[in-house]
Amino acid sequence: MARGLGKGLGSFFPELDQQEEEKVQEIALKECRPNPYQPRKTFQQEAIDELRDSILEYGVLQPVILRKSIKGYEIVVGERRCRAAKAAGLPTIPAVVRELTDSRMMEIALLENLQREDLSPIEEAHAYTSIMNELDLTQEELSKRLGKSRSHIANIVRLLSLPEPVSKLINEGSLTMGHGRALLGLKDKEQILPLVEKIKRDGLNVRQVEYLIVQMNEKSAKKKRKRPTKDVFLQERELKLQDRLGTGVNIQRGKRKGKIEIEFFTNDDLERILQLLDHE
Repeated sequence: MARGLGKGLGSFFPELDQQEEEKVQEIALKECRPNPYQPRKTFQQEAIDELRDSILEYGVLQPVILRKSIKGYEIVVGERRCRAAKAAGLPTIPAVVRELTDSRMMEIALLENLQREDLSPIEEAHAYTSIMNELDLTQEELSKRLGKSRSHIANIVRLLSLPEPVSKLINEGSLTMGHGRALLGLKDKEQILPLVEKIKRDGLNVRQVEYLIVQMNEKSAKKKRKRPTKDVFLQERELKLQDRLGTGVNIQRGKRKGKIEIEFFTNDDLERILQLLDHE
């Protein structure tokens, strides 16, 4: 899970701090819709049930934040509270209504989940990618905006280059982010899924997977050495591009022209690579 930011949302968005003169309203829950930019796709029912029981005993202790929309309201902060209040049978929920832009809504939704450590690594990666695309931000700009290191954002986003079945397992918690990062180091990408099956079958931890990948890469290197040696200049450029794009790159030079092959696994992975190229 993502680590909390260690700061309140008010540190990033002063406009979210409740003003003394601001009115807390009782808003009908049936008029409250989820934030369209909510990065979290699944909510644990057990956590909702626990909050529901607390609400039944103590009520909703902190108002949610809403934005008026064409039809009803959109939840800016407090979707979990709204879900639990509905489960508790409450007709209304205390709320503060604010005017916020779409981009602000997106940032707030991401930050709230990161603070609560609610996102899986894959959900976090999708959230970073979405916010960079929507706001036209580089990883460096996003890192400053969120108070996260650029390396953390880069490492998380690279997980989107994994095959979809692997992403699903990380989302479900069957594989850890550490497993995912280790799998990215496997040079023969066709071996990823067979290796994942072995991880599941044998219950391999991250260190064991890293050791296996070193062995598998050595075997791949031996096979490649039997082929004609590639120009050192091209090898260096391949490594540079692989490091920059976080995926496999193959540069071939012919007699009259050459070509660069860049690997991608999913549409999201392709968008991630194109965004990196756009900011070059």
